Amino acid sequence: MKIKELFNNKKTVISFEIFPPNSNYHIDSIYKTIDSLSNLNPDFISVTYGSGGSTRKRTVEIASIIKNNYNIEALAHLTCIGADKKEIDNILRSLKQNNIENILALRGDLPLEEKQLFKDFTHANELINYINKDNNFGIASACYPEFHHESNDILDLWNLKRKVDSGTDFLITQIFFDNDILYRFLDNAQKININIPISAGIMPVLNKKQILRITKLCGSTLPKKFLRILEKYEYNEKALEQAGIAYALEQIVDLLSYGIDGIHFYTMNRIKSTEHIINSISNIRSINNE
Repeated sequence: MKIKELFNNKKTVISFEIFPPNSNYHIDSIYKTIDSLSNLNPDFISVTYGSGGSTRKRTVEIASIIKNNYNIEALAHLTCIGADKKEIDNILRSLKQNNIENILALRGDLPLEEKQLFKDFTHANELINYINKDNNFGIASACYPEFHHESNDILDLWNLKRKVDSGTDFLITQIFFDNDILYRFLDNAQKININIPISAGIMPVLNKKQILRITKLCGSTLPKKFLRILEKYEYNEKALEQAGIAYALEQIVDLLSYGIDGIHFYTMNRIKSTEHIINSISNIRSINNE
């Protein structure tokens, strides 16, 4: 099934993102994570790439497990940075062979130590056009409520429009911690006729160093009330975990009442926090899907 159909059939699409274990861990180590997340009835699960496509084979393998063993739609990340058309063709062929119907098409991040990595693709819209040319995949793209760190708000919106016009079915946002920022982004997107479903990316914060590193990479800002939480509880792991979950839960309840198209959990392969939030919104989720 194409994931875009889920947005047509449901009021709020709930999804999770996981990442493959690195080469130090056997692929079977991901089963516990998928087992637990599958019990929470997600509409789909996405599987990331490592830097520079370093977990490419594992991404396809895990997406196949999700789709064919658990009967949950899988969204396989695909980056084009440093890839040529032959490499992309091989990946698309492998995805088809494994019954994967949906792709999150991304440019990918430039490794700091390598600057000359562009081959046949320089931007995500080129990858989207290429996938759509001779294939039949559902395609998602990334978007940035606070604009991409390599761009600015106006240019980033028009670049997003190019991706949408290239054949994107739905969008998933980068993490954000202020819902008003997202709502302004949604209003601006509508003004330039971006009318496809947009799923809000949420990540419960459990570790101060981790979130500071991630926000530095993606350009997300931290509101003052969130910074107060980090400063107050950074040295108490359990307290920060509880506060981070509570903050994410507050965001999600507001998003659901707003009528957001979907919520995408960046789980970081952390099960307990995701379980807690999903169980806490069970009644709200039911109402949103009536």
